[in-house]
Amino acid sequence: MGKARLVGIGMDYSATSKAALKWAIDNLIEEALIPLDEFREINVSKHYGLNPDKEVLNMLDTVSKVKKVTVVAKVYWGDAREKLCDAVEHLKLDTLVVGSRGLGVLKRVLLRSVSKYVVQNASCPVTVVKGSSLSCLSGICRK
Repeated sequence: MGKARLVGIGMDYSATSKAALKWAIDNLIEEALIPLDEFREINVSKHYGLNPDKEVLNMLDTVSKVKKVTVVAKVYWGDAREKLCDAVEHLKLDTLVVGSRGLGVLKRVLLRSVSKYVVQNASCPVTVVKGSSLSCLSGICRK
């Protein structure tokens, strides 16, 4: 058996980041235990100034039980582009999954696309789940 694969998922609780989470759960996670109890605790969330999305926590709870995956959270503050690349290095991720808002060319230039930056600068493979995958959240999508 080889080394366990570490998969990172860029999460800001937006619809596209939820689609990225769902895609990763469906396509990358096979076997592995997710102690989310600590992250779910209100005091922990308040300490970090977070308001975790209930839908995301439920998805993670389900995948931890069904696919026996270990899920951990690490909180970063700052520019998402740089922090995602930092996470790849610090956590020694084997792959990273992020959502794409599907910005047009002008908005992408003005807003500086996070997914484009991460694809170009991360030291591991990056999967970008496009906005059209949002239908997967409703359970309609197929593998």
